[in-house]
Amino acid sequence: MPELPEVEVLARHLRCRLRGKVIQKVVVCRNKVLAGISESTFKRWLGGSQFVGLSRRGKYLLFSLRRARNGRPFQMLGHLGMTGRMYLAEPDKPRPRHTAVMLGLGRLNFIFEDTRYFGRLTLDTKPLKALGPEPLADDFCPHQFRAALSRSRQAVKVKIMDQRLVAGVGNIYASEALFRARINPRKPARCLTDLEARRLWKAIRQVLAEATERGSTIPLDFAGERNADRLFYFGGAGARAGSYKERLRVYDRAGQPCLRCRSPIQRVVQALRSTFYCPNCQR
Repeated sequence: MPELPEVEVLARHLRCRLRGKVIQKVVVCRNKVLAGISESTFKRWLGGSQFVGLSRRGKYLLFSLRRARNGRPFQMLGHLGMTGRMYLAEPDKPRPRHTAVMLGLGRLNFIFEDTRYFGRLTLDTKPLKALGPEPLADDFCPHQFRAALSRSRQAVKVKIMDQRLVAGVGNIYASEALFRARINPRKPARCLTDLEARRLWKAIRQVLAEATERGSTIPLDFAGERNADRLFYFGGAGARAGSYKERLRVYDRAGQPCLRCRSPIQRVVQALRSTFYCPNCQR
């Protein structure tokens, strides 16, 4: 599932391309992604509206629009789920098989494609209310972070993926941050020392900032043959697919030598998700 860096990169990629575009046509192919909003309501609000901005909150994309008739601003919430892709394509391109929503913008179409349809594109913004602080923002305070951990019996890896604690941290970067902080992922969150909690707070910010700067671990944009349509990977525009995997220190490296001590990286399952760690560095 795309995590904070992937969503941030996609938001930056689409922001300038969507700004000022007017929605001339709305096609809904899978009502499920509207998350309880009726198709008629969705079409009524979006038809003729203009994109004025795009930001990110946690793992969500937040589209800012202005209605055509009265200029009233409103927001549309997007979530990629596990397999979602959002991109711009030329209107003469065949509509992808798993298109969930298509917005006609004149010379371009905005495509939300989702194989499993776990993603969302909706006018319901209530999920944002349950999110914790942004990990790269000033309100992600190490003292409050430590206090929240001290109240939890959960394994620390599971706890830091709780979006109510901190928004946007997912499976990849939870493993990476714990490795940097030299903390065993199975350690109960409440058992972390003040020093460990501070190291983990710092590691979370570091791995997310570096990942965002370098691009994306997975391709989120499949708009066609033109390079200009494609979202870059980690390593920058033009880098080969998967290039950032060389920078991941533990994730998906089970059996491979630790980059610090050469001990084999191990994999365990926590809350139905794979966790990767070094048993020597993260005792």
